[in-house]
Amino acid sequence: MKTIGVIGAGSWGTALATVLAGKGWNVRIYDVDEQHLRRMEASRENTDYLPGVALEDNITITYSNEEALKDADVVLFSAPAQHFRSAAEAARPFITDEMLIINVAKGIERGTHKRLSQIAEEFFDMNRYVVLSGPSHAEEVGRRMPTTVSVASRNQEAAEAIQDLFMTDRFRVYTTEDVIGVELGGALKNIIALGAGIADGMGFGDNAKAALMTRGLAEIMRLGEKLGAHRETFAGLTGTGDLIVTCTSMHSRNRRCGLLIGEGMNPEDAVKEVGMVVEGMYTAEAAYELAREVGVEMPITNVIYHVTRGELSASDAIEQLMGREKKHERA
Repeated sequence: MKTIGVIGAGSWGTALATVLAGKGWNVRIYDVDEQHLRRMEASRENTDYLPGVALEDNITITYSNEEALKDADVVLFSAPAQHFRSAAEAARPFITDEMLIINVAKGIERGTHKRLSQIAEEFFDMNRYVVLSGPSHAEEVGRRMPTTVSVASRNQEAAEAIQDLFMTDRFRVYTTEDVIGVELGGALKNIIALGAGIADGMGFGDNAKAALMTRGLAEIMRLGEKLGAHRETFAGLTGTGDLIVTCTSMHSRNRRCGLLIGEGMNPEDAVKEVGMVVEGMYTAEAAYELAREVGVEMPITNVIYHVTRGELSASDAIEQLMGREKKHERA
C-alpha cells in the first residue's frame, strides 16, 4: 500500500489524486488555501476547480505539509509553477531520503528563467525527482477518460517507479530521460495556446491556428535544442501532443484567456475572467527574456509577450508576424 502526499489542490492535483486513489493508494492532499481545503472536505469534491468529480474515501484532506507527508512514499507537487519554489521550500523539512518526488506543474520561473527541475536541484536529490507532463486536461482525467502522459527523470528507475504508480487502463504512462525537453514542451506550449486563443477571438480560421501551432512548435524546438533538449522529444506527447490539446480545447485556460484578449478584453481582466492560474501569461515573460539571453529567435513568443503586457494590440501582433522577412521553412 503506497501513500502519496499531494501538495496543491488545484484541478490537476485533484485529478491525479483520483487516479492514484482509484488504484487503491492512500492519498493525502494539502494546499496553502485552508478555506478551499475545508470546502473540499465538507463536499468531498473540489467544487472550486474540478466540480463533478467525487473524492474517493482513500483521499484525505490535510492541513499541513507535515500531516500530508508523514510516512509518505511519494510527494507530488502540483502548485502553480511560479509558486513551486515556495512550496518546495515549505515541504522540504518533511521529505525523507526514501521519498520519490514528482512535479506536474508547467512553467519557467520569472526572474531567474529557471526550469522547475533547476529549482528542485536547490532542495532535493535529483535521482529521486520525476517530471510528469503530456496532453492531459484535468477535467478528462478526473472523469477517467483515456489519457497518455510521459514521465522524465535522470534516473530511469525513478521514472519507471512513477510509471508503475500511475498506470491504469485509462491512464497510460511512457518514460524518457529528457527532463529538459519535457519541461520546455509543457511550459512553452502555453504561450502558443494564448496565441491560438487570440486568433480564435479575432475570428480567424483553421489556417491561422495551424500556422501558429506549427511555427510555434518550430520556435519551441529552437530554444529546446539550444538548452540541451532532444529534438525528437518535441514530436512526442509533451511537445506536439500537449500543444494540440492546449491550443484546441476550451478546457485550456490559456486558450480561453487568449480568446478573451482576441475579443478585445484587457489581458489582466481576461485572467480574472478565467478564474484560475493562466501559466502562459507568466511563462511568456520568462521565455521572452530567456530567448534574448541565449540568442534564440522566437517571434511568436515575442509578440504574445508584448500583447500580454498591453504594449501591442492583437491586430498589430498579427501584422508583425505576417510581415516578417521571407525565410526558408527550416531557418
